[in-house]
Amino acid sequence: MPAKSKAQQRAAGAALSAKRGETSSDALWGAAREMFDSMTEAELEDFAATPLKGLPDKLDDD
Repeated sequence: MPAKSKAQQRAAGAALSAKRGETSSDALWGAAREMFDSMTEAELEDFAATPLKGLPDKLDDD
């Protein structure tokens, strides 16, 4: 499932980096922390691999 916004893609990238041990999970907050806690590495890879071209900066709250 691809990311739906640039913010979501970046949060997934941060969570994936922490999941792999490349960065500290203590530095995560907000959506990245929630993704780290609730998603598998494969799911995070799928979100983080989404090309940024054409994505909105963030989704509107509806």
